[in-house]
Amino acid sequence: MFSSSSNLQSVIGDFRIDNMMRYSQFVPRLYNLCKSLGFEAGKIMPSRAFCSDKSQGFPIILIAKHFGTFPFNHGRVGGIVATDRHGPHADHGKDLVIIQASHVGYDPDTKTFGTYRRLQTEANESSDSCGKIGDVLNWYLDECAFARENIFLRKSGDQYSVTIDNQLLNEGRAEGLFLNLERIVRQEHGNPQPVRTLSTARTYLAADSLVKILPAECWAGDGETAIGNHLVPELFRFKRDVGGGAEGQRHLEQNLLNPMPWIVTSDAPLLVAAQVNTQAEFDRAFRSIVKERRYRDKRMVFVSCLNIDISPREGQIFPLTKCVPWAAYIQDGKGNHYTLEQAELTAQLMEQGTENPDQIDLEEAIHKMEEEQEIRIEA
Repeated sequence: MFSSSSNLQSVIGDFRIDNMMRYSQFVPRLYNLCKSLGFEAGKIMPSRAFCSDKSQGFPIILIAKHFGTFPFNHGRVGGIVATDRHGPHADHGKDLVIIQASHVGYDPDTKTFGTYRRLQTEANESSDSCGKIGDVLNWYLDECAFARENIFLRKSGDQYSVTIDNQLLNEGRAEGLFLNLERIVRQEHGNPQPVRTLSTARTYLAADSLVKILPAECWAGDGETAIGNHLVPELFRFKRDVGGGAEGQRHLEQNLLNPMPWIVTSDAPLLVAAQVNTQAEFDRAFRSIVKERRYRDKRMVFVSCLNIDISPREGQIFPLTKCVPWAAYIQDGKGNHYTLEQAELTAQLMEQGTENPDQIDLEEAIHKMEEEQEIRIEA
């Protein structure tokens, strides 16, 4: 018997989103954690691998404030880590920090994930956030919606049957949603045998496993019932050519392709997708950091997070962004290194204070530069 919720947990594992803190607390705690590891004030070069969305600007400002320098840019759209930038980053500081984060919007009025209010639009419209993740998901959500509306269930006496649109039965397609038929229809000698052939669909006897996992109301009534939201991820998979090559235009889609059935059937697809991408990028980038020659003699903290952007209310300029730490990789520059899992990382951050005596006053720093004597550039 399948359980969609338990299998979703197997996709995102121990990633808990209740372990969150405001960014105004996360950044000074991260800075103080670095100091506790021997990092030298004024010699730390932070880098961020964030999406290009303007909602990520507030975290960047806080990083600049607490680390005393504008962070290096390690990010591609969607929160993908640009691993080919490791070398230049290593050359820009004595001690090094990388903060990677996928992000998802949150509407406090509807208490839902996936949208963000855009104050610069004409009527403060809300749209997908992360927009890149939303763009990737749309095709898969449409494929799933078609399947939900074109698989029909019927009970006649003691006989259970399934009627499936021919498009979903076409295994020769180059891409699309493909059914795991062995879990849906009864197999005769290893092959599904239709009991009725219609103009655009075929009807099969339902597999016993399908009858068991679906609630009784799916089979109730005199006519056919669309499977709808009862199309659980174990019943299908996706096939799509998302291209090769690391960190290309469709790298985010590569990260999401295998767990996509669980993403599109979840209550909050953009949230789950952002969690999955954060996990995938930490695993991938951590391995590239270990191999990077110019990082080997450096103190380094690499941390992956999920940024939750709470839509600004009237009178607010920036989102109330919260950080959900996921994992960290730490090395001391002497050949010793280790990883911190979510609970360990959160505990170590919470042990740090939120006061940072080394933080800079951005307004004062800008004012000081305005007062400096003009330097003329001679060509």
